[in-house]
Parts: sequence; structure tokens; C-alpha cells
Amino acid sequence: MAKQPKLKKSGLKPGDQVIMHSCYEARKEENKDKVWAVRSEPWDLCGSEVVLLEGKSGGFATEFLKKVEG
Repeated sequence: MAKQPKLKKSGLKPGDQVIMHSCYEARKEENKDKVWAVRSEPWDLCGSEVVLLEGKSGGFATEFLKKVEG
């Protein structure tokens, strides 16, 4: 059985504040500059690291999230 490639660890955790970037969802007017709260620990979903976001259903790929500092 082939080894799964190691996921990049986003370092995100529940309670972190993030914004979406570089994806279709980020370009939607209702999501522009919206700050989201992370509500789960990251997990692997088909080779992508994902988290749950408050007010959004399903996992969202962490590669398209940027942590808001401060």
C-alpha cells in the first residue's frame, strides 16, 4: 500500500479567526473580507487538510484560509 503524502499542517485550531483567499468562495460578495471562526481541529479529507467554519457546512480547505492576527 502506498504511503499517503504528509499534509501541510496549518496550525489552525478551534476559535482561530480566518479569512478566505485565492478561491471561488473568497470571491463571492457575501464572503469578501468576512472573518470566520474555526470550529474544529483540522483533519484529512481526500488528501486535503480541512476545518469546519462557524456558519458554513462541510469542511473547508485550510490552504485557502489565512489566520487573522490580533
